[in-house]
Amino acid sequence: MLFMPWDTAFETGITEIDQQHRWLVDTTNELHQLVSSTSVCKQDVSYILERLMDYCMNHFVMEEALFIRLGYPESDSHIAEHNIFCEQIMDLLTRHDMGETLGVEAANLLKNWLTHHIIDVDKQYVEQFESFSQAI
Repeated sequence: MLFMPWDTAFETGITEIDQQHRWLVDTTNELHQLVSSTSVCKQDVSYILERLMDYCMNHFVMEEALFIRLGYPESDSHIAEHNIFCEQIMDLLTRHDMGETLGVEAANLLKNWLTHHIIDVDKQYVEQFESFSQAI
């Protein structure tokens, strides 16, 4: 059984964003499987955490550009959540690189943040995106 199965509750209806969210869910499962195994490879954990940092940079930039196009009024608070998440991932990567064993803490952070962020925060801009798309 997967640590974090994909759920239709995560779907925003915006294909590109849903694909990127699905990638993060898959990567969270990959990290959980890796840190739950008896023989954790430090390089593999580093690789996943580095990919997550790339995700932060690419996905969030794309999503934030969407906010600008939409004139999304909650942009500042949404971007602040993105920044906090990136700081948390960077902290995990730094601690891991300094020799700390992260265990499932990292996977739990991802699961909890992602679930909250998509369902409670990202879904807030969907209605505005839909009305913007219909106006074009």
